[in-house]
Amino acid sequence: MTDNMHASCMQSAFPTIASAQKAMAEGRAKAADILEACLGRIAALNGSLHAVHHLDEAGARAMCNPGPLAGIPWGIKDNFDVAGLPCTANSRLRAGRIATTDAPIVSMLRKTGAPLLGKLATWEYGTGTGAEHFDLPNPPARNPWDTARFTGGSSTGAGVAVATGMALFAIGSDTTGSVRLPAGATGCCGVLMTPGVLPMEGGLPNTYSMDRPGPITWTAQDAAIVLDAMLGTQLRSAGGAGVKGLRVAVVRDPGPGLPAANAELAAAFEAGLEVLSRLGARITEAKLPWPASACLDAARVIGAAESASIHEEELRTTPDSMGAALRDKLLAGMGVSAVDYLAAQRLRHAFTTEMERFWDTHDVVLCFGTLHLPPRLGVEPESSAYTMETMLTPASLAGLPALVQCTGFSEAGLPLHWQIMTRQGNEAAMFRAAMAFEAATDWRSRRPA
Repeated sequence: MTDNMHASCMQSAFPTIASAQKAMAEGRAKAADILEACLGRIAALNGSLHAVHHLDEAGARAMCNPGPLAGIPWGIKDNFDVAGLPCTANSRLRAGRIATTDAPIVSMLRKTGAPLLGKLATWEYGTGTGAEHFDLPNPPARNPWDTARFTGGSSTGAGVAVATGMALFAIGSDTTGSVRLPAGATGCCGVLMTPGVLPMEGGLPNTYSMDRPGPITWTAQDAAIVLDAMLGTQLRSAGGAGVKGLRVAVVRDPGPGLPAANAELAAAFEAGLEVLSRLGARITEAKLPWPASACLDAARVIGAAESASIHEEELRTTPDSMGAALRDKLLAGMGVSAVDYLAAQRLRHAFTTEMERFWDTHDVVLCFGTLHLPPRLGVEPESSAYTMETMLTPASLAGLPALVQCTGFSEAGLPLHWQIMTRQGNEAAMFRAAMAFEAATDWRSRRPA
């Protein structure tokens, strides 16, 4: 590839999976061009953004298998096993660990022909409190819209890599927001499917009962392309059907115990509703069966207790080797009583049952994701508030498909977002709303400088 072609690729030639595939189909680009553009971005940007922990240039260049995602470079959060690559999960406790087999989700993506670039930044063990203590083997990923800002966690590198074109998509994992938070913070699209649709095996567990992997892409259409290639679904086609007649439940109020949404997030939310209404969606006001704060309380008890159970031995024997955020969370989990854990699980069951009735009259829920703009990195309590004060946990608790997408930008140039949720197995409705909004707005034309 010539220097001029490389410079063109670095700037904007392949900003999405859809446009890269179109360029290859029309003979305007080769798979090697797209890969070298991504590698060039990594070389130019990763030293300051810290999105990639383990780069595998040779492996990516050797990957030339045919398939529906052939020529589409991707990365994966460094808590999933990739044969022959380190899987340290940004922890001293796993220093030197090399995976011997691929996680099932990696095997699925290898079959699509997509070249794997390597492992992406994560909080330690893919979990934490929301606080950044700058005490891990790798420094925190930096938000490309403002490098003094938080990227959301724990799939921190996935959002940064996709927003900057280092990778055209990424796989993260989400317990109570770890795909959706970084997607919101970096202006990307983050998706959770019905539990069990994408395999979590081969990933370092955070909890037993709430972990889910999910893609982060630049557009909702790209997410549909990736999922269709992996699963044989028809989400791209279904998502292109528009929203006429789609029953959209609007939940503006996060409820007691949580602050009102940031004013710029709220303004973008209302503007987005006008778009969907104009396109023919049936908009109704609604409330969730339980306040988001009650879901957060239950999810925090369940998550902390299960994380402590998984990592109990390490906490007892090597606590000084852990970063402060992981250690603080595990210590909190060790203090959860069996009574409290079972009460949280009962609440979870009750909420899930109530949500099943909710879907009798609604196809999707439109609500906020987090209630704040990306905060200053390392400034507490801002980062913890961004992570905890959200409307993300209802989907986590009830195992609902959910999608976060960009709805615009603040006056200071920070990404804004909303969240779409739907009932299990009804991902097509979620993509109808997301792709219709995306096609009717021009927010996807803007990239971080």
